Amino acid sequence: MHGPTILVRTLSKTDISDRYQNSWQYHSRSDRHSKIACWGVVFDLLASTPLLKRHVEAGTVCFGINHEMRDFVHDRKKNLDLVLCTPGGHATSETLASIAAGYGIDLKPEERATFEKLPPLVRAPVGSVLMALEAKACMTAHQRALPRLYDELNSSHLTVHGASDEAIAVAFTMVNVAETYLSPDLNKKNRPSDPEWSRHKQPRDAQLAIDKIKQLPRRSRVGDVGYDAISIVVIDMANDGSPVRLVETPPAPPKGDIYNYESMIARLSGIYATRFKDLG
Repeated sequence: MHGPTILVRTLSKTDISDRYQNSWQYHSRSDRHSKIACWGVVFDLLASTPLLKRHVEAGTVCFGINHEMRDFVHDRKKNLDLVLCTPGGHATSETLASIAAGYGIDLKPEERATFEKLPPLVRAPVGSVLMALEAKACMTAHQRALPRLYDELNSSHLTVHGASDEAIAVAFTMVNVAETYLSPDLNKKNRPSDPEWSRHKQPRDAQLAIDKIKQLPRRSRVGDVGYDAISIVVIDMANDGSPVRLVETPPAPPKGDIYNYESMIARLSGIYATRFKDLG
């Protein structure tokens, strides 16, 4: 699996600028982390799912970004970070490869070699949504952030399945285990001269976020309520320009755990192969 390592490597670069000429790796009002995370999920899923590869080669499946889904039952709407879908019109010139360049995604030679062997996935107007990805992060003020984090994630699967019960709803979550953190909200004009550090009680704070994410409903079949798959990726990120580290020891979900990233990809691959075997 490549997604989490690509994510931390790319997030290690300070590619977000604010109005005070500060450069950040992460900013709560930027969707850079979400885009990179979703890109990695699609990369890994395409590399591990033969049926999806065939659908992409045939032009049966494309992707959409920031697609608005509307719940038919309750008439609520939500923009999803990335969707895999059937085309609802002519394909654009954008591909998974071209948006990687736009996002500044950093691939090692072996990752690039794997990616270049995959069929080109193109962006097109969204027809029927097959899979909807939502990516969220809990970076600081963990306990205070939990109600909003849960509500935003919970509303996503409800909206997706209210629009299409067959669609696969996926949540990628990222939790920060760093003991100190440089918040863009607390460090604007003062960052160069007098930075204000946020202090976390770790691993307690990260565990609180992980436990809350685990309360999200999950489903094992069409017709039930909940996410079809959820992953929890733990990182160590001070947001001060130092390298971001992927954490694979506790409190990160271990291999084999249902919230482990590899388990999520394996589950998605199996669901896709079963649910959309007659597509096209």
